[in-house]
Amino acid sequence: MNPVTAAPETVSTSGSRTLVLNAGYEPLSVVSFRRALVLVMNGRAIMVEGDDAHPVRSVEGTWERPSVIVLTRYVKMPHNRHIPVSRRGVLRRDSHRCAYCGNSATTIDHVLPRSRGGMDAWENLVACCLKCNNIKGDRTPQEMGWRLLSEPKTPYGSAWLVRGIERPQPHWEGYLAAA
Repeated sequence: MNPVTAAPETVSTSGSRTLVLNAGYEPLSVVSFRRALVLVMNGRAIMVEGDDAHPVRSVEGTWERPSVIVLTRYVKMPHNRHIPVSRRGVLRRDSHRCAYCGNSATTIDHVLPRSRGGMDAWENLVACCLKCNNIKGDRTPQEMGWRLLSEPKTPYGSAWLVRGIERPQPHWEGYLAAA
């Protein structure tokens, strides 16, 4: 039996994710509270903030559920890290708004269609509503007489490099402000 398992009544969706900070307090990633607790118990991280309202119980004891941890050793991160293109990332970059009409977007669209050599690149992908995506089809916005509401660009900033930060917790704001 794994000693670091939460009882079913203690699992909550609000405290199931933990922000991991590098030794210099810059955000690195978001991990499950179980992974964070293992890092703390093994001495590889120190708990900065915890959730005592939802403790983790096991046969061996009770622990505060970590919500923010800082690594004890600095992890060197390359400065030229590439931000991978993803559907979720394009929607996040465009604030889930259609690049053509401004309505709520649920799909993505290639500005230059793939059938015409359009690539899966940040500069060629935009968030799009289903209606505009179906109307546009295999044409360019210029052929449709449409214009983009904003120019698609590669997102920048360390907040885009932090894995799992799409849905930040309110108490992470102070740690993500520099990101």
